[in-house]
Amino acid sequence: MSKVSVETLKATSNGLRGTIPEELAAATDHFSDEAIQLLKFHGTYQQDDRDARKTARDSGAGKDYSFMVRTKNPGGYLPAACYAAIDELADRLGNGTVRITTRAGLQIHGVRKHNLKEVIAQINAHLGSTLGACGDINRNVMASPFPFAAPAYKATRDAAHAIAELLTPRATAYYEIWQDGEVAHTSKPAEEPIYGTKFMPRKFKVAVATPGDNSVDLYTNDLGVVPVVDDGGTVLAYNLAVGGGLGMTHGKKTTFPRLADELGSVPPTRLLDAVRAVVIVQRDHGDRTDRRHARMKYLIADRGLAWFRSAVEAEAGFTLDPWRALPPWTVPTYSGWNEQGDGRWFFALDVLSGRVRDTATVRTKSALREVADAGFDLIATPIQNILIIDVPAADRARVDAILARHGVVERGGLDAFSLVALACPALPTCGLSLAESERVLPTLLDDLRNAWTDAGLGTDAIPTLRMTGCPNACARPFMGEIGVVGVSLDRYNVYLGGNPESTRLNTLFSEKVPLREIAGVVQPVFAAFAQERLAGENFGDFCVRTLAEAVAV
Repeated sequence: MSKVSVETLKATSNGLRGTIPEELAAATDHFSDEAIQLLKFHGTYQQDDRDARKTARDSGAGKDYSFMVRTKNPGGYLPAACYAAIDELADRLGNGTVRITTRAGLQIHGVRKHNLKEVIAQINAHLGSTLGACGDINRNVMASPFPFAAPAYKATRDAAHAIAELLTPRATAYYEIWQDGEVAHTSKPAEEPIYGTKFMPRKFKVAVATPGDNSVDLYTNDLGVVPVVDDGGTVLAYNLAVGGGLGMTHGKKTTFPRLADELGSVPPTRLLDAVRAVVIVQRDHGDRTDRRHARMKYLIADRGLAWFRSAVEAEAGFTLDPWRALPPWTVPTYSGWNEQGDGRWFFALDVLSGRVRDTATVRTKSALREVADAGFDLIATPIQNILIIDVPAADRARVDAILARHGVVERGGLDAFSLVALACPALPTCGLSLAESERVLPTLLDDLRNAWTDAGLGTDAIPTLRMTGCPNACARPFMGEIGVVGVSLDRYNVYLGGNPESTRLNTLFSEKVPLREIAGVVQPVFAAFAQERLAGENFGDFCVRTLAEAVAV
């Protein structure tokens, strides 16, 4: 921002109101720069069609503005009524698709300004919310998504919802602006006991992982929480990891991806007190002078984990216990029908890039809408897939019939490479994107698949792929066995060496590679992997073991 700093804007926003009520009522197609910043806290980003910019410039027309609306649904949980409402809104007031995010939320794209209030109001009216889905605040709290009845999974879900409730802002402006229709700017703002008047220095991300299930990419979050459960199902403690985050800026060495440190553990009764203390320490000590250096990962990198632990303990008023041992991490995958352990079942469906749409042959969007209309709840997952949950055994045939009627098969018909690939939306909607991502992912997958097959490799060690149009890292590219990050139009940095367990950062391999040359750049490593792979070795581990010889930069 140029006119008013974000920090000043937050502090003087009158409880996140600013000029949003007046601008929302105005007969314009976009908001001011100041209002745009506050709208993020309410769960929406102003965007424009970047494909249409050149045509607009040539014709003298203005930008083609629209809005992306994002839900905040802890643990990815989507009540049937909420999902059905979002689907209907996407058709009627959006671009006709629903997108599953890499934080297990949903997004509607293409909403016009004059429809924005109805979209947000309807999401709230159907058991959903967008409050805090964006902005300098705690974002959607992720949780290991599988609805198993096992005590560790239940503890994970319960903790995610409790933390989300704790860190939900008390901003009455949200309800006044989007639901009540009152003159919101005349109301007295609610006090924010945790966020204060300036909220967080930047976004804050929390994930809760079930021991052994790292579906949430635990170590990429500002705060990671893991319940420690004994053999009898009793929660003994919660482990806390702090200081993860992947976003960076090309050419700015003071920015970098970082994995979280294992801070310690707390008794179950003190989990929320510890969470509150971690958030407040970042609130009070995070860098508010440089937004690119404002995330908690930089605070810990600069001052050290020992300082941070001391500050958290002083704020919490108690000493943290040591980190407790956990089983090895995996990222489990499920497809089709799976027993939950409570007499009910869930159906796991993979969705490429999380884009829920209908095609001529596979009508995924229509199928999921019919499933929701039938009363079945869903869960969005951190790898952009969706689960149909809590299905009684007697109703499995009913769900099968719905899916079959719309051409949806197990795994959505995706191949092995597509199943382990993530991509951010990028162009044409994201204003930060430097290059394509979601729209070119199928092309990249085809190229990599061909290079892999040409190397004589099979399907037992398909590498995870993460692709983004910029280094803000929404699809967590720095964790992939292959990471692809946009630098400029049709130029990408290629990273190698993450692992399937998502516990290790990858390493820059080649810079500024055109899209159609990425597979060719990686192909020699595929060939070497085929010839030199150790028994049971995955591609990322091979890259780390042989990186000195493989690095092309």
